[in-house]
Amino acid sequence: MGGGSVFLNLPFNEYLLADSNPDLINFFTHIRETPEAFVNASQALFVPSNNISKQYYALREEFNKTSKSLRRSALFLYLNRYGFNGLCRYNSKGGYNVPFGQYKKPYFPHAEIDDFSAKAQAAQFFSGDFSLAFEQACKGDIVYCDPPYTPINETASFTAYSGKGFSWDDQQRLVDCALQAQKMGITTIISNNNLPQTRAIYATANKIVKLSVARSISCKGNTRKPCAELIALYKGQA
Repeated sequence: MGGGSVFLNLPFNEYLLADSNPDLINFFTHIRETPEAFVNASQALFVPSNNISKQYYALREEFNKTSKSLRRSALFLYLNRYGFNGLCRYNSKGGYNVPFGQYKKPYFPHAEIDDFSAKAQAAQFFSGDFSLAFEQACKGDIVYCDPPYTPINETASFTAYSGKGFSWDDQQRLVDCALQAQKMGITTIISNNNLPQTRAIYATANKIVKLSVARSISCKGNTRKPCAELIALYKGQA
């Protein structure tokens, strides 16, 4: 699911939204089911006294230790807005480890939360391996997959989004799921970096679309260069 941009921009009657990160699913579930309580809990964190390094790391430590669902979801939003560059990253032990972002006044997305909550009434959420989502798909469904992208070089690797990593074997497993779903009349769309190895692994797709996209993860706007991506289409068989 990631940030849910595809979900938010497609007018279907119902959605199944899956992600390997349980914190993300917990966060979105609270926005859908208890939006007022979530806003109250999270907005209380957006105060000047929490916009200093010492307090940020104290709240990050609390997030890593707490099992209180609503509090954890509120802290998840706080860490996203106050942490460096909006990253979501965990260490090998599952601890959230994004450093302090040092922003003047982080924005609280109240309107966006309300809009998401309204849209999410037509959605179901679950956290788990992508294969479990494919198991719930039926003929005529469309599955969009946004896996951790294959790194463009050795220094650009980022698969610690949920603390578990995402290997090349996982990338191949995803293609296998798409091929199996295709036989069942389910269409699958996969996005990734446009690289020789990704073009090769998606060679069985019905179509590969190449495109140039803007990335906003760089902390310096003038260093954000267009990136080459691709979309692989596995059209469900009739």
